[in-house]
Amino acid sequence: MKNLNVGLIGAGRMGAFHGETIAQRLPHANLYAVADPVPGAAERFINQLGLNAKAYTDPLELIQDPAVDAVVIASPARTHASNVLAAIKQGKAVFCEKPMAVNLKEANEIVQLSTERNVLVQVGFNRRFEKGFRAAHTEIASGSIGTPQLLKSTTRDPKLNRAEAIPEWTIFLETLIHDFDALMFLNPGAKPVEVYAVADALIRPDLKDNGLLDTAVVTIKFDNGAIATTEANFQAVYGYDVRAEVFGSEGMITAGDIRTSSMTRYNHNGVSFDTCRYDQDLLFDAYVDELKSFVDCVNHNKPALATAEDACWALKIALASIESVKSNMPIKLDHHVLV
Repeated sequence: MKNLNVGLIGAGRMGAFHGETIAQRLPHANLYAVADPVPGAAERFINQLGLNAKAYTDPLELIQDPAVDAVVIASPARTHASNVLAAIKQGKAVFCEKPMAVNLKEANEIVQLSTERNVLVQVGFNRRFEKGFRAAHTEIASGSIGTPQLLKSTTRDPKLNRAEAIPEWTIFLETLIHDFDALMFLNPGAKPVEVYAVADALIRPDLKDNGLLDTAVVTIKFDNGAIATTEANFQAVYGYDVRAEVFGSEGMITAGDIRTSSMTRYNHNGVSFDTCRYDQDLLFDAYVDELKSFVDCVNHNKPALATAEDACWALKIALASIESVKSNMPIKLDHHVLV
């Protein structure tokens, strides 16, 4: 089987991790090219990896390179949709970091075009690939805890960095969007019907007038009767905290852990354990497995496990959350055109 030639767009924090994974951890893929608009960034990254790959500053040139079989997009969030659409038009399979788009017009266009041209699009909802979340989904789908009734999802980042540079509504479009997808994943077959959200700047109240919201809680009602709550905060001093809980008519399932390992320390200070402080540590295997799955789907013509349609639903909840914060009212998803 021919190795997949992958083009990477974005050589920043997440792009560098994905690039290392493609080059060093995936036996059936080659990091063929890297594009980054910052002059010299792609070349520096390629040199760091010791590769003989092509470097571009224009992502479109990489997408149009006939030797590129598939594209991994890890550029800034507001550029995702245009890069995804360009790749689909070139017939290139796409892995795109979340969010796939920040408005429904572009998200729906991606779904329609990828379907019409039969081009695979996978979105970086890594919790679908984390072993605990994946096992929880399988258990819930099998009916082992009966009908889901109450769901919870939590994302708490360990430190608020570069707060002044965070775009407006990031907490919904780029952070909680993971939780929105996780709740859909852990409530199989159900669809959200109503969203109510509250948010504030509790870590940096001085930046609230600039559009920063660093703390949020969202309640979601589903068409199967389940009620979900999800929360996010940009500064948990104790570590990177990602967890979920599903309570059903016949039991309960939890997933997620903050620990670096199963080791627990017992001494004169009490009982303690070390915690993860970085997403690429806590979710290392999930980040690798999602790209491994992407390559496998492209090579064997299989459907993605985190689709463009999944990304549309998560985006609908995110946009409804924003509308709810603005109006201080619950938002019924079937009664609003969310743009």
